[in-house]
Amino acid sequence: MTPEETKAFEEKIRAYVGRELGAPKRGKDDVNKAMIRHWAEVTGDENPVYTDEAAAAKSGKKGIIAPPTMLQIWSMEGYPMCQKPAVDLQRELHNVFDAHGFTGVLGTNTNSEYFRDLRPDDQVFAHTIISSISEPKATQRGVGYFIETTTTFTDQNKEEVGRQVFRCLKFIPNADAAPAAASEADATPAVATRIASPRGHDNAWWWEAVDAGKLLIQRCKSCNTLRHPPRPMCGECQSTEWDSIESKLEGEIISFTQMHYPKFPGYPYPLICAVVKLSEGTNLVANLVGCEPEAIKIGMKVKGKVEKVDEKTWLPQFYLA
Repeated sequence: MTPEETKAFEEKIRAYVGRELGAPKRGKDDVNKAMIRHWAEVTGDENPVYTDEAAAAKSGKKGIIAPPTMLQIWSMEGYPMCQKPAVDLQRELHNVFDAHGFTGVLGTNTNSEYFRDLRPDDQVFAHTIISSISEPKATQRGVGYFIETTTTFTDQNKEEVGRQVFRCLKFIPNADAAPAAASEADATPAVATRIASPRGHDNAWWWEAVDAGKLLIQRCKSCNTLRHPPRPMCGECQSTEWDSIESKLEGEIISFTQMHYPKFPGYPYPLICAVVKLSEGTNLVANLVGCEPEAIKIGMKVKGKVEKVDEKTWLPQFYLA
């Protein structure tokens, strides 16, 4: 874009800052024990205050509560949104970015605050505004803008129960920004790659094993409890001494979802993400490949392979057994 076009574009997008996406939206379901139980089972969270009436009554909570991290869940649109995405102010803003070449989108981070525990029969309302749009930033994915939304959650008494700040990057993918080749014969199409694996101090060893074709599971040296994802301390005995075992890459599906929107370059579609209960006992989030979504059922057995999914990334993937 020319400087004049850039100025007009930025004036247009900044006019969205401070605007509400719409009226406060009530969650489709009130807080309820069934969804709390499902969440606890899928995440492996065994805290009894979420599912055990007697234990919760004796605790400082004095009754069952919802896990704080479920806060956003109560107001999410659910599967119908995938079939017919909502046309709201945020979608309108993203369309403005798309029309100017910023077709890439990447969720970068979220910060949540929890003001009080939610209990069964509480109602949750979500009120979202577009809180800020950054100056243009050069990133590894391409030049773009960070869009920040702030959602305030209230209950049936209009009391604030939590807040979430979500940030995403709308960017011009580097492949699209590359200069055109001199001729068709000279053109070397850029191959879209996946988002780089998040490697840090506590999990680099795990990714290095994946790069070597192995799926390892962290094991506490003190009590032999297996854990995943990798972390420095055992949740059972608080030991920081650990080793690992190699998984057989066998298990069963305990949950799955099909990713519809937005579509990312470098990923195959249909894109199916599953929670697999490995035969060793830990859960792993991974892609299901080689099958249609309609063929998948909870409880199905799966067999995995560590495979090269693009020119620089290896991942454990699972096939129906």
